[in-house]
Amino acid sequence: MKVHSVIILKVIVCLWAIALWGCSHQAKSPASPVTQTSQSSQNSYELPKLTVHKKILNNGLVVLVHENHLLPIMSYYTFFDVGGRYESRDDGTTGATHFLEHMMFKGAKKYGPGLFDSKLEALGGSTNAYTTFDDTVYHQELPSSGLELIMDMEADRMGHLLLEEEAFEKERAVIFEERKMRYENSPHGKLLLAMMQEVFKETPYGGSVIGDETDLKNLTRPQVQAFFKRFYAPNNAIIVIVGDVDHEKVFALAEQKFGSLQANNVLAVWKKNKDTAASYLGDSKVFGRTIRKKGNNPTPLFYFAYKGEPLGTRRAFVMDILAAMLGTGSSSYLNQKYVKGQKPTLNSIYVGNYNLKYSGVFYINGELLHKRHLQRFEREFQNDLRHICSKAITERALQKAKNQFMVSYFNQLAGNDELASFLGMRESAFGDYNYYVKELEIYHSITREEVLNVCSEVMEKSKYVYLSMVDGDGKN
Repeated sequence: MKVHSVIILKVIVCLWAIALWGCSHQAKSPASPVTQTSQSSQNSYELPKLTVHKKILNNGLVVLVHENHLLPIMSYYTFFDVGGRYESRDDGTTGATHFLEHMMFKGAKKYGPGLFDSKLEALGGSTNAYTTFDDTVYHQELPSSGLELIMDMEADRMGHLLLEEEAFEKERAVIFEERKMRYENSPHGKLLLAMMQEVFKETPYGGSVIGDETDLKNLTRPQVQAFFKRFYAPNNAIIVIVGDVDHEKVFALAEQKFGSLQANNVLAVWKKNKDTAASYLGDSKVFGRTIRKKGNNPTPLFYFAYKGEPLGTRRAFVMDILAAMLGTGSSSYLNQKYVKGQKPTLNSIYVGNYNLKYSGVFYINGELLHKRHLQRFEREFQNDLRHICSKAITERALQKAKNQFMVSYFNQLAGNDELASFLGMRESAFGDYNYYVKELEIYHSITREEVLNVCSEVMEKSKYVYLSMVDGDGKN
């Protein structure tokens, strides 16, 4: 689980979200189909020209195509605007989205149990999926000759998922094991979950995508069927295809395979009400607290969590840069001082800016070296944070951070899979696959003074939630 940290560093953030929250992400329906071809212009960054063809079907399904005829292969992504933020403890549905992600591979009306995977494997292709708080994403890599087959199979499971009882119960057991691996048996995952629960208390983001243990035990097939019916509608989906394909053929196949699926015409109102609740960013009662946990970790772990920003605000972009300068990479300020210094205190430290669609958290997490005293470190580190900005925010560090972001951007354009993900995430988050042009302009315009101001507001003046975890016998 960020679009510009699920976006500019979406590869990193998504892997973080997948590893700890769950894995195996609406377009307005127009009166008539719309086809759009857009080409981004070059600017001072010498951006590559991305020719992307866009079509919106009558039922609201968005289809994006970028043709790359270098090799006879393609990547196929489907983004659904449903994630953990649309679940509720009140009705026991936490984990339903992730559960449904698993069930999407267990058979549909035309392609029954096991056929989705086996037919792709016969082509030499592969498939996978992931769930975050904001999205569910399915993706395949396969030869271009399999275009019609993959569209037929995806249309089948979008419209006619089986949800068989035996498969449902088997996947429940699989998900419990996944939860144990990521939380109960992982001190890092357990503390991360505690951080999310505390920072986003009483909001749809205050939990895990995998789901609460009690809800997973009691979740029923009718509940998951209701999720499927509500969210797996064409007007809640984006298809992105990058590779050796012809966009006109793709659009014709999209009409043929998906055109008869019905839109959910009441979904927009339902989502608006839920998203209003998700936009809560916390108050003074949430921050300014210390929470201590016991675990089986051999060395102490900690989190400093600050009020963050939702996707798309300028402050969110500045906080991306701030996080990179303070704690991304071995040359960052906190790594140099606490991990790489002459008298190291920490085994690792990382600063992240996790932007969700309607909220966010800015955090510092780390792990002490063996035999280092936690409370002594806490006093020194908290004092350092009150004076960190003028030391860490230099012109040189700012330029290095910007360079890192540019490298990350261009790496995401390197192959079919990366580019399909890149385009789909922006279309999903901002309604515009071409949004990266604006992103780069914003990052380029950020000044040292601007980062200093935000750093001072966040690190020196704001309250935070502090969480730590030591081993169960309290020796740390």
